[in-house]
Amino acid sequence: MKVTETTLLNARTKRPVPLTRMGFGGAPLGNLYRKVSEEDAQAALQAAYDAGIRYFDTAPQYGLGRSEERFGVALERVGRDNVQLSTKIGRLLLDCEPHEVTPEAFVDVPQKRIVFDYTYDGVMRSYEASRKRLGVANVDILLVHDVCAFSQGSQEASDAKVRELFDGGGYRALRELRDAGDVAAIGAGVNEWQVCEKLLGLGDFDGFLLAGRYTLLEQEALESFLPLCEKRDVGIILGGPYNSGILATGPVPGAKYNYDDASDDVLERVRNIEAVCKAHDTPLIAAALQFVFGHPCVKTVIPGAVNAREVSANVEVLETPIPAALWSDLRDQGLIRPDAPFPSETSHAA
Repeated sequence: MKVTETTLLNARTKRPVPLTRMGFGGAPLGNLYRKVSEEDAQAALQAAYDAGIRYFDTAPQYGLGRSEERFGVALERVGRDNVQLSTKIGRLLLDCEPHEVTPEAFVDVPQKRIVFDYTYDGVMRSYEASRKRLGVANVDILLVHDVCAFSQGSQEASDAKVRELFDGGGYRALRELRDAGDVAAIGAGVNEWQVCEKLLGLGDFDGFLLAGRYTLLEQEALESFLPLCEKRDVGIILGGPYNSGILATGPVPGAKYNYDDASDDVLERVRNIEAVCKAHDTPLIAAALQFVFGHPCVKTVIPGAVNAREVSANVEVLETPIPAALWSDLRDQGLIRPDAPFPSETSHAA
């Protein structure tokens, strides 16, 4: 893989935070839905590094610390100074009795339970615990995790967590860490663009890890959020480019959209998108992965992988040539928004 560099900007100093166009998402290595062997996990991380990927993202939630620990093993091997690293705050992992373990969607996890905490103390405790599991002195990007309604269960609960972040000192802790140079950038990792827009109205953030909300299927973020990001030089780390699976698998029986079975309407829309892709001899998955780079705020995309083979497949998808006419045909058929920028219309020079 030819390494293509890009950057986030520190909002305070305007100093660039280097990334690679493709990163590595660490959720699967926390045993998301199924157990991943240590051998496969380390092979995946090594294959990503060998392919030129230099940005790696993880979180305490992913396997109740297991993903961070696996990253730590790999960092000893490849060298901390050779990569850019992000993790998240918001979930403290506490020792507990076996019946109290809260694995969420992860399997074969340590004996821990999750406590949400977005206060000053919660941020500092979470960051310290993450550094210990990762075996590092610092990370490059520190993200507020899951203050969105999707993750918290309701808009009311989301609003309460955002208030806790600001009134309880969590945002102040993030600012202190950035101002002191302990981290290069701060932001949030969430499943909804609306809460990102709210956070931008309340604080000074450098970037957002947005999962699934700007894709070949969804471009509502173009209404107000992405223009605001352009205005303020806020970068987007794009997670979930396949909308939980359907843009990778196509409209097959049981295809997943937003972690659930896809509706008939979504299946039909993907069927139509896939037909355009086939007319241009282009895999749907390649169009989905590359479409997001049409927007200048999207700096990197972070598909996950559970073994070296999946890493190689991700790289191949990123490098698949796509004719410009495919994008214009999607636009002409009303399958993407008329204001959605094409990848061929945007430069991603470092």
